[in-house]
Amino acid sequence: MSTAATTRRPDRAQYGVCGFLAVVGVLVIADAARLQHIANSNDPIGPKPVPIVLGVLLLLVAVLYAVDVARGGQGEAEEGEDVDVTSPVDWRTVVLLIAAFVLNLALIDPLGWVISGTLLFWGSAFALGSRHHVRNLFIAVGLALVTFYAFAIGLGVNLPAGVLQGIL
Repeated sequence: MSTAATTRRPDRAQYGVCGFLAVVGVLVIADAARLQHIANSNDPIGPKPVPIVLGVLLLLVAVLYAVDVARGGQGEAEEGEDVDVTSPVDWRTVVLLIAAFVLNLALIDPLGWVISGTLLFWGSAFALGSRHHVRNLFIAVGLALVTFYAFAIGLGVNLPAGVLQGIL
């Protein structure tokens, strides 16, 4: 065994991550404690337990991670990526993706989610290099409709219908 392996010290920077997780956990618990207890026959528990459980889990992960770092645990180096760090940034793709998101932001209220979401999904596929425009359009419409109804029916959140109000 080499002397480097026997004298390995914990990476002290990882304690910063542990501290960050602990602070976030405490903030989540403190914020959840301020929630009003609103219970009804459909939801007897109310909104408090989920964030409290998440805050406790964050604290638990922070402690377990700190113990792992103290014992000398280290993450494995990334080996599976085939990324050439010397290649330049593809600014065309970045700008097209930003344009798709800004277009969605600008059109979601006047045109509604289905149309703006379709443009977002289709524009993202185009920006990322797919050149099957008609197929991508059908997929984008399908994704926009599925997300529209999943939010409306599954979550009870109404996305804007825009010009399709009354049709959807």
